[in-house]
Amino acid sequence: MKTNKAFTTLFTIILILSFTLIYLPVLVIFLMSFTKSYSLTTLGFSSGLTLKWYASLFTKDYSALDILYRYSSNIRTLKNAIFNTFAITLLSTSIATILGTMFSIGINALSKKKRTMMLTLNNMPIVTPDIVTGFLLLLVFVVLETIFGLKRGFPTVLIAHIFFSIPYVVLSVLPRLSQIDPNTYEAARDLGCSRMGALIKAIIPSILTGIISGAMFAFTMSIDDFVITMFVSGTRFHNVSTWIDNGWRRGYIPKTVYAYNVIIFLIAFIIILVNRSIQSKNRKVKL
Repeated sequence: MKTNKAFTTLFTIILILSFTLIYLPVLVIFLMSFTKSYSLTTLGFSSGLTLKWYASLFTKDYSALDILYRYSSNIRTLKNAIFNTFAITLLSTSIATILGTMFSIGINALSKKKRTMMLTLNNMPIVTPDIVTGFLLLLVFVVLETIFGLKRGFPTVLIAHIFFSIPYVVLSVLPRLSQIDPNTYEAARDLGCSRMGALIKAIIPSILTGIISGAMFAFTMSIDDFVITMFVSGTRFHNVSTWIDNGWRRGYIPKTVYAYNVIIFLIAFIIILVNRSIQSKNRKVKL
């Protein structure tokens, strides 16, 4: 009994410390996003509280917000980085989800030996360190730039994000494919569906949860990627993560970036809550 109690106490302490380490930085960023101070390393409550950093995300006129000019100019570049981030993320997620689903269906139709080989190839980008993947992609894009004149920027970042997102979609969709009846496709064909019709009406609905899960993985991996983007983006294209790295070395990072991160965190938190609520309701319906 004493051993179990000691183990429970130790587990509770470790759990509390873990959550503290994870969420304390989020809390600090949340608090600092409301302070008037320009300092990024101190809370600065003595200077007062404000919503100007949040307002600066949704306005073009910074004069009314009492923001220094050198910070105002950087807010404009931050907004461009935010636009780039979501443009890359949404496009790469959409394309990677479609391609990953197609690859999953193809891999599932292979023999066991070939399927194992393809899964090994699929998992290589996942287990390979980002810095290695980024450097290898950089070499590829340098060759393409030499031969075809492909400049590093939006296109190269988009291709890179699609490349490292596809394996996560495949790993999410394949388990769902293995759970459906292997005769589903043939049954749909016997009932009069074309090949594409059988795929859309019979297979896709059966693996939809896996597709959505894969899309969420791809979205998550893309929206906060730094290492690979840094290698392939060139000097003029930035997403939020590379903008922060570049801005930190130059100085004058506005606390607008804190406000942006708080909003993203809250959106993600709400999505998780809604997803949990839907899953809970589905379990009750099944019971």
